[in-house]
Formats: sequence, structure tokens, C-alpha cells
Amino acid sequence: MAWGKIEKQEIQSRVFAALRKNKNYRTTTVLGLPASYLDAEVFPPDADFLKDAPFAKAFMENPNHIGCHTLVGGESAFEGTHALERELLEICAVDMFGASSHAYDGYVASGGTEANIQALWTNRNYFMEEYGLEAQHIAVLYSADSHYSFYKGSNLLQIQAIEVPVEETTRQMTHATYDRALQEAQSRGVRAIIAIFNMGTTMFGSVDAIDEYIPILKRSGMPYKVHVDGAFGGFVYPFVDTDLRLTFKNQEVGSITIDAHKMLQAPYGTGIFLCRKGMINYTHTGAASYVVGGDATLVGSRSGANLIAAWMILQTYGHDGWKQKVLQLIARTDMLCAALRELGIAFYRNEGMNLVTMHASQIPESLIEKYVLVPDAHDDSARWVKIVVMDHVKNEHIDAFIADLKAHLTTAAYQDQTY
Repeated sequence: MAWGKIEKQEIQSRVFAALRKNKNYRTTTVLGLPASYLDAEVFPPDADFLKDAPFAKAFMENPNHIGCHTLVGGESAFEGTHALERELLEICAVDMFGASSHAYDGYVASGGTEANIQALWTNRNYFMEEYGLEAQHIAVLYSADSHYSFYKGSNLLQIQAIEVPVEETTRQMTHATYDRALQEAQSRGVRAIIAIFNMGTTMFGSVDAIDEYIPILKRSGMPYKVHVDGAFGGFVYPFVDTDLRLTFKNQEVGSITIDAHKMLQAPYGTGIFLCRKGMINYTHTGAASYVVGGDATLVGSRSGANLIAAWMILQTYGHDGWKQKVLQLIARTDMLCAALRELGIAFYRNEGMNLVTMHASQIPESLIEKYVLVPDAHDDSARWVKIVVMDHVKNEHIDAFIADLKAHLTTAAYQDQTY
């Protein structure tokens, strides 16, 4: 059942009520917690706007969300906003990604990078504890278009990293290259695989066809775990593709990353890690004895304010309202693609995503700078540049870019004829 829309006044009331349920540093004698509200000399607590600004109020009161609150309730001083975090995770895990209620764990992380590393850490420890493997016998397997967090995570965790090439036009791994990568892994002493599948890559918005690769994983004979990186596409793709296989409805999927600070437009530092119930226990840190219930998260202390922003956004729209917003972005992206085709510009775009990646050779440097297009490399090796159709990218902005590009192509064609 999809989550519903909540009116603005009720959202404000819910957040303020949660904050009141937290311990208030100003009105309660709190002696033992190593934190406080934001410095009052710099951030006055009696500013008039705060009475109508629940996110700002939460930011000022500075609740700490250390720990994983789907495992235990956490520090009672912040039980009010901990409950909102659990509501946010319920929306994402159950309503968006098809998990059964209470059949998942997770937390609001600092971003997709942390959430992806949390997934690698969780699965690495699973293989070490359940199969008796050493770190070097575990590998993370991912496509060449995957996010750099998997390079970073494999280095931190001292597991092997194996990249699979993708086809230029489809941005997909082939059966042959995937099988070859698994054979290479085994030749390097790998005995277990953490398989990464993307729900919208950062540069191309490509979506991995998971069902094409699972049979190959099974044939390898190695145990494996599947993680879905939806940091870029998690708040877009599920609302466009209704037959999505990259969710908890697919029993192969063990964990998912999404980023609220991208398409959801929450503040930076708002990612989300989700996994099947019990898996996060493999990163439980018993040494955190002063934390209620211990800590299973990578980052430890976390801001309660950021998750409140994400919760407010989702509750403001509801499922249907958010889907409508996503479909508007997709329609604008369709318009951009139609115009590029008319101009003969080569590009890649997954139809369920709001990202278009063009051949850099066809886009002049002046337009790349003017419209702040992002290349795949910031040197002479750049081969692609991308446009992400987000909320601030309106039809008139797309029209202006296309007009400038058309003028450039017309001038270039005239010069070719002249010379």
C-alpha cells in the first residue's frame, strides 16, 4: 500500500510533536550526553521564523541518531525523532521497494557513498563469519559505469574489486564479459561475490538487467550477495518502471542504497541504506557499549534534522504526488531527447531516467561551460557530457540549450561549406 499525502499543517505538528518528545537541552537537565543544541550565540533559539519551520527547528535542536533504530529504539533522549526515521525507512523499504513490513533494517546515512560501503561491509562480514573466509577471498563485482564508492569501499575493506566492461551503446555488461569476470575472480582466489547492480548510474542513468546475470552467478558455484545501488535512480526509476526487478520483491536483492539529497532535494548528507532483516547484525559493534543497543552503522552519530527533511518531502507529496513530479521530469527529458535526435546528436538515455549523456565531441566547450554540463572526465580524455533534468531544469532552459546548440551546428556547417 502506497504512502499517502499529509497536509502541511499536520506535517508541522508531527515534527514539532516529535521534537517535544525528545529531551530538550534548554528545559531538561541533561548532564551526560556529549552534544547540545546549536550554539545560541550564533543561532538564536527564539527567532520568529522557527515557529513555522520544523526542519530549521530540528536542525537547531540537533538530535543525535546514532545507532540503527530498526534494531532497537535507541537513546531515549531522542525517541521522538527516531520514530520519524523509522517512518521514513518504512516508506522507502515497504512502499517503494516492496519489502514486507518489519522484514528490513536500515538507517539514514550521510549519502550514497557511505550506504554503498555499509553494504560492502555488511556482506563482507557475512561471508567471513558464515563461510570462514578471509577478506582477500571476497570480491565486489560491478560494471564499469558503477559509482566510485565501490572502488573506495573495496580498498577500505581489503576485498578484491573486479570491474566488468560495458557495451558502448547499451551500457550493459554482456553474458560473456560477466562470465569472464567471474572466472577471473576465481583465478585470483575469490570464493564469494558481492554483486552490484545499478538502478541509474551516475554518468549514464543506465539500469542493470539483473535477471541477465543471476544465472551466471549461480553457475559460478560461488556464494553471492546482491546489492542494488539506487543512489541516483532510487527516487525516480521505481515510479516509471512498474515491473522493476531491482527491489526487495526480487528475493535475490539483499540491500539497496538510495540518496535523498539528489532527486528528492533533501539537504546534502542524506542517503539511505536498506537491507533484509538480520543482515546489518554482521556490522554490530559491541564495543559501542555506551550506545543503547550498540551501533551497527558505519558513521555512528547522525543528524536527525536531515531525515526529517526527507520525511517532510515524501509526506508532502504522497506516493501519487511524487510519481506525478517524476513523470513531469521524464516528460521534459523526452522533449530534450526529441530535440537532440532532430539535430543529429548522439546520446544515451534510459527511458525510465531523467538523465541524458551526449557525445562530448558534438557539444562545443562554450556550451559545456555555459550550461555547466558534467563530463565523464575533467581532462582531454572526456568522451561524454551529461544533462540531468532536475526540478530546476525547466522547459525554457532546455529550449535555450537546444537553440544555442542548433546555432553552433549551423555555423559549423556553414564554415565547412566555405572551406
